[in-house]
Amino acid sequence: MADRGASPLSLPDDWPDHPDPILALNRMGSFDWDLDAGVMQMDAQAHEIFDVRPDEYDDHPESLGSRIPPGEARRMDAAVSQALKAGEENYGGYFRIRRRDGSLRWTHTQGYIRRDDTGRPRRIIGIIRDATRELGDSEARREQAAQADARRRQTNVVQLTTAALAHARTVRDVIDVLKDTHGLTHLGATSLVMGLVEADRIRLIAEGPAGSFVPGTDVTRIDEPYPMSDAVRTLSPCFIESPEEFAERYPRLWQGITGLRITSAAYLPLIVQARPIGAMGLLYSDRRGFSAEERNVLVALGSSISQSLQRAMFYEQEMDLAQGLQQAMLPRTIPSVPGADLAVRYRAATIGGSVGRDIGGDWYDLIPLPGGRVGAVIGDVQGHDTHAAAVMGQLRIVLRAYAAEGHPPATVMARASVFLHELDTDRSATCLYAEADLSTGVLQAVRAGHIDPLVRRPDGSCHRVRVPGGLPLGLSADFGRLDYPVGTMELDPGDTLLLCTDGLVEQPGADLDEGMETLSALITAGPDDVRDLADRLIDVAEERGCDDDVALLVLRRRVSDGPRPGGRLKRHVPPGDPEALSETRRLIRTAAAGWGAADRAEEIELVADEMITNVLMHTEGSAVVTLRVTTGSERRVRVEVEDSSSALPRRREAGESGVSGRGLLLVEMLTDVWGVEARGGGKCVWSEFVVAKGADTS
Repeated sequence: MADRGASPLSLPDDWPDHPDPILALNRMGSFDWDLDAGVMQMDAQAHEIFDVRPDEYDDHPESLGSRIPPGEARRMDAAVSQALKAGEENYGGYFRIRRRDGSLRWTHTQGYIRRDDTGRPRRIIGIIRDATRELGDSEARREQAAQADARRRQTNVVQLTTAALAHARTVRDVIDVLKDTHGLTHLGATSLVMGLVEADRIRLIAEGPAGSFVPGTDVTRIDEPYPMSDAVRTLSPCFIESPEEFAERYPRLWQGITGLRITSAAYLPLIVQARPIGAMGLLYSDRRGFSAEERNVLVALGSSISQSLQRAMFYEQEMDLAQGLQQAMLPRTIPSVPGADLAVRYRAATIGGSVGRDIGGDWYDLIPLPGGRVGAVIGDVQGHDTHAAAVMGQLRIVLRAYAAEGHPPATVMARASVFLHELDTDRSATCLYAEADLSTGVLQAVRAGHIDPLVRRPDGSCHRVRVPGGLPLGLSADFGRLDYPVGTMELDPGDTLLLCTDGLVEQPGADLDEGMETLSALITAGPDDVRDLADRLIDVAEERGCDDDVALLVLRRRVSDGPRPGGRLKRHVPPGDPEALSETRRLIRTAAAGWGAADRAEEIELVADEMITNVLMHTEGSAVVTLRVTTGSERRVRVEVEDSSSALPRRREAGESGVSGRGLLLVEMLTDVWGVEARGGGKCVWSEFVVAKGADTS
């Protein structure tokens, strides 16, 4: 037909003769659609209604795609398909057309389906007319309301997603938010891909449904022909509105996702401060094209995602820095200790919404000491930040140095408190320092505001060890109360000592005593191996999700079958404290027996008691008792008692009652050798006991 617009159509037999004038007068156009050939001819009036020139239309319905919005086209296609499948003779419906100036107008179409003898549809002849006046203002109002409702729904998607992203702390959280029901589903996308810019490359961090990964796309250059690269390079969204467009523009990527039945896609640059940090792609399988409103929503969403992603990246960077600082401040290795099984653990705090606060001042340490002894430390600097970790690192090193110098536990704690006070910081610290002689099992503990230790017996029972305490480090120096009482106990072979910070004990709604009882029950029911027990306790802390960090040190005294080397015991006995004297005698007897002098333990205890009593009765100060083993040509147990008086001991005749005056005589009779040494402004009375070479040292 030379002129498609002027050509008469073959209309149904019951149409009036010469219908064109009638159609024109009623602002109607006509069309003839050959279903087999896929060709649809239209007259001039139909061209006018669709607002297309004859040279813009090639008799194929697809040419009208620019005039029919995607949603309207899908709705009309569904109506025609339903009529064809149902065997109906006609169909009709209202739909909108987008004019050349971008405005929308309502139209109505009526189609008559012509079938062959077998009932197969071969041809559709119909009319199309302008329905703007017909629908009138009420339809326009309904349309405006529908558009407003659609805009509200789209705005809600952005608001819901933005609100959820506000709680995302990590990059993984951001991805999870976009994939859950308040993100990706509301956007209508089938899958999501996301990449981060690293130098001149994009590294994929999230990719669509399982099995959709395209080999070779995990890391791509920004200058490669991929839609994500284009979005990053141009800082502009990349909208792909049809499979044909996808295959034409990005054939390499399209070959890898053909099986996903993708019909359109939107790739959004993720921009922060005019700098691309990555890109996100939303892939759809049930739509073609994007309206102006949809594009605006996606661009706004991309901006919100960019901000959340940058916060997550900053958080992860700061968390890595904080954890690195924490690990640098904690001991890198824990030395092996003969006669003990050890396990240490640290768990960082988890404080929601507080970037950089997954770090604290909790620490542990194990310090080898002379004479086969070991110092165990657990502590907690106030606060959850890098400053707390820095103070912790300095305090740990200083406390370790004081202990290694050989100072008794109370002195170690007092000097550490003075150091923290002079550090010019507002932080205080709780701490517990325990010094153990594993050859005898004697353990001396000093507590500075910290929670008590716990001990599990070989039968599984666990109890809290009450240790007398002083003020936290820093505060005791500030208030001038540097006297730290020393608690003494014995670790029998097979006993397990557990030191921890309050993050393992404190629970919401429970007091400290309840927390200690709960922890004791966990230890009782826990595994025997110290490493497995430590793992179990940390797992419980993880399950609770507590917002405090946790440090843990577990030490078990082994049951030894071989000989044990001698150690060193040092005690301070003040005047007027009979309990301290009694406790010291018991520890001396226990230590002597543990060092292979069981046959002389009573003699050693009796001589030490006489020497200590002499100091307490005849001087005005305290007695400092040291018990240790010396080795050489023969093995000896040496007892030293120091005091601040320079007056030498002298032998006195026993009184009439026979109660006093026999001390030095007893010392001479029971010891192998004894003597007196001047020590500064005071003296030291010492005695030694030879341990037979064949004595049992097990």
